[in-house]
Amino acid sequence: MNRLLFFLFFLSFPLIGLAQVKTQKQGSSKIIVENADFGDINQTEIPDAMLLSGNVRVRHEGIVVTCNKAYYFQKENYLKAFGDVHMVQGDTLYLDAKYAEYNGNVKQAFATGNVNLRSPDMTLVTDTINFDRNIQQAWYNTYGTITNKDNVLKSKSGRYYVKERKYQFLTAVTLTNPKYVMKSNHLDYYTGPGHAYLFGPSTITGKNNYIYTEKGFYDTKKNRAHFLRHSYIKYNDRRIEADSLYYDRVKEFASGTNNVKITDTINKGIVKGHYAEVYKNKDSMYVTKRAVAVSLVEKDSVYIHGKILMITGKEGQRVVRAFNNARFYKSDMSGKCDSIHSEQAVGLTKLIGKPIMWNFDNQMTGDVMHLVSNKETEKLDSLKVLNNAFLVSKDTLGTGYNQVKGQNLYGKFRDNKLYDVDIVKNTEVVYYMYNDTNELIGINKNVSSKINLTLDGNAIDTITFFKTVDGDIYPDKDLPENARKLRGFVWRPDERIKSKDDIFPPEENELDAKIQADKKAEMAKEDTPMEVRKETLDYDKTDVNPKPSN
Repeated sequence: MNRLLFFLFFLSFPLIGLAQVKTQKQGSSKIIVENADFGDINQTEIPDAMLLSGNVRVRHEGIVVTCNKAYYFQKENYLKAFGDVHMVQGDTLYLDAKYAEYNGNVKQAFATGNVNLRSPDMTLVTDTINFDRNIQQAWYNTYGTITNKDNVLKSKSGRYYVKERKYQFLTAVTLTNPKYVMKSNHLDYYTGPGHAYLFGPSTITGKNNYIYTEKGFYDTKKNRAHFLRHSYIKYNDRRIEADSLYYDRVKEFASGTNNVKITDTINKGIVKGHYAEVYKNKDSMYVTKRAVAVSLVEKDSVYIHGKILMITGKEGQRVVRAFNNARFYKSDMSGKCDSIHSEQAVGLTKLIGKPIMWNFDNQMTGDVMHLVSNKETEKLDSLKVLNNAFLVSKDTLGTGYNQVKGQNLYGKFRDNKLYDVDIVKNTEVVYYMYNDTNELIGINKNVSSKINLTLDGNAIDTITFFKTVDGDIYPDKDLPENARKLRGFVWRPDERIKSKDDIFPPEENELDAKIQADKKAEMAKEDTPMEVRKETLDYDKTDVNPKPSN
């Protein structure tokens, strides 16, 4: 039936005929039938319904529906559309399906059968979808696939917010990008900018790394991200975790703020601090704010601290630099200086700038100190104290101090313990001597060209003098107090680092206490909103990596 016959046919139905429908103004609450090749009414088979077929086109308040066949329930203001159904809302939303229903009174639509929902920047394919025009939201509970440029999202269910151009997934969503795969049970995805917000346990798996977070932001276009709450980035040889993580996939750069922990799985090391920058491609990291590097040596951990830590180099070639009030601690050895330089390839650790070191109860000072390790076993091998070497230990049976000084000191380690020491050039000694019953024999004070000491833990076991120039063993009563201390003697027990916690100065412990208190307060809050870090928000304005605040 052509359109003219269709029009004449409906003249006999003045209450519901097409001519009357066409006189209704666009924007009214009634659905407007704009076209159909054929129309019929059968009160027996489908009461109160108008059958429309052939090039059907209807309109309602900004939405246009076309299909092959439709039933229009005029009283209920309701439409059922069949076959090659298309719904168009302005230039923002297009929906295709095999079957659809539309309620003009409540402005809600339902579509099923090869559903294809499109906007200018994405396409959704699913089996069944609902659309509420009042709130401009579409949702589905059958598996759906969204394609947005380089990203493909698959989920069991989802909701699309038309005005915000946002998808929200609350069950089993997977975002696949050529560079990574993102999985979560709660993901908000903005199709325009390509921003993804992750809530709850979520993972991002790339070729070179694996990311876990329970609250995060990811820009899929710029490949820059910000992660919060139990987040970490895992490479083949290291794992980076922090309360707040910033990540740039293009540069393979990551920075962490508060409770940063970087674990080196190959070299059995851990680096901690409250701010860190990690450059994967350069094999380097920068750590500050209560920074410490921890390495395992023969079942004993060595802790190195500095206001700033810089660690560079590939596996086996690591270089650790600690500067500004550098300190280190080991169960049987500790020390501090202006800066520490430790080079793994040659097994050399330098203590530079006013160094002082304690081995058991022995205090050593000098202008420069070198600790040398065996590269094969990684055990301590030897010690060098260069220029103004001075060794002091308290006399355990009396109130005096055993002292040895000279130009240089050379020591040897056995099982990481100092057991043999040579002091050379212009050596001087003050040594309290006892018999087998621990009675003081006298005080040995002399000058020689070289002194050798063997140590047994805390105590000097033997002492040997070479080419004695001057000296004697004085009875206790014959050696005045002012003669019992060599020039340059300073006993510094209050500065001794006795535990791994002593390596941090008071101001850094106060910073740590404040950070932990703030974290505890933050965790006590429920439904804390996602606050994207400033570096993430400003990356379009600057291409400079974030730097730590002073």
